[in-house]
Amino acid sequence: MLYHLLISMSDEYTFLNVVNYLTFRTGISLFTAFLISFLLGPKIISMLKNKQTEGQPIRRDGPESHLLTKQGTPTMGGVLILLGFSLSTLLWADLDNHYIWACLLVTTGFGFIGFLDDYAKIIHSSSAGMSGRLKLLLELVISAAAVFIIINAAGPEYGNKLALPFLKNVFLDLGWLMIPFAMFVLVGASNSVNLTDGLDGLAIMPVIIASGTFAIIAYVVGNIVYADYLNLTYIAGTGELSVFLAAIIGAGLGFLWFNAPPAMIFMGDTGSLSLGGALGAVGIITKHEIVLAIVGGLFVVETLSVIVQVASFKLTGKRIFRMAPIHHHYEKKGWAEPTIVIRFWIIAVLLALIGLATLKLR
Repeated sequence: MLYHLLISMSDEYTFLNVVNYLTFRTGISLFTAFLISFLLGPKIISMLKNKQTEGQPIRRDGPESHLLTKQGTPTMGGVLILLGFSLSTLLWADLDNHYIWACLLVTTGFGFIGFLDDYAKIIHSSSAGMSGRLKLLLELVISAAAVFIIINAAGPEYGNKLALPFLKNVFLDLGWLMIPFAMFVLVGASNSVNLTDGLDGLAIMPVIIASGTFAIIAYVVGNIVYADYLNLTYIAGTGELSVFLAAIIGAGLGFLWFNAPPAMIFMGDTGSLSLGGALGAVGIITKHEIVLAIVGGLFVVETLSVIVQVASFKLTGKRIFRMAPIHHHYEKKGWAEPTIVIRFWIIAVLLALIGLATLKLR
């Protein structure tokens, strides 16, 4: 909104032409989102504490230390993140861009589902939350709507195609199968981040790292000069996603200020589902779905640890890990929470670098 207003005034005030530069809007979007999240943080935390007298329900079968260190901490902190990056995106992004609206649909839609899930946990004083089937159904409905927007915006040339990393302009034409595949990416990315969100600061920093990585990818894919130089497929309009992703980084940093150990607030499903969905949407739009699995490899491992654990227990009656997701396994082994968090951050950085390397290795 502010972007369009300033553009309309740029003929009279030439210095306002700076908003035409995507790099400027990306930087100011990050800063705006951080300020919103940082300044609103204390008020929202205070409000959530008043509404949640017992805080987020803690899993009784989880690490014993959580019953002592995390009891009474409020959840739904994802509201803080959603407000930060949504408002900043609306202020600084080109709202004529269909990809921006697709991303906002996914993030706000998944965020609302997460809010309902968090609310159910608080009302029933249980870590179970809303029905898994209902949750999945709502996610699929929102995913279908977002995929429809994305495919139509990409057009017939790229809408139904899957790009293969490390290969120059090599695509798999999935046809109508692109719809369920893209929906799977959205739902999978969303729930992968959700499973990772189990320790103070564990999920938000890898999300910030992945967002920064994809801000670079979106920028170069949406720039015809850079895309040609790197042998990438140029997709018009994707560069605008760097404004959206910068807003996620800013809002995430603002949230991390309050989520750093010991956390004053948890993001809950409100934040984790929306952030995961955002990464999934950007991966689909930029035609880097496979690279998303590399950059977000930490989230993939967390999800696989749960799948392996459940499958092993059902088939053999034995558990592979002391507890799943895998970060709880290391807690059970005696690793300190900050040790797990920082080591997982390091892994996220390394995976991001590998993901960026795919831009040149073609």
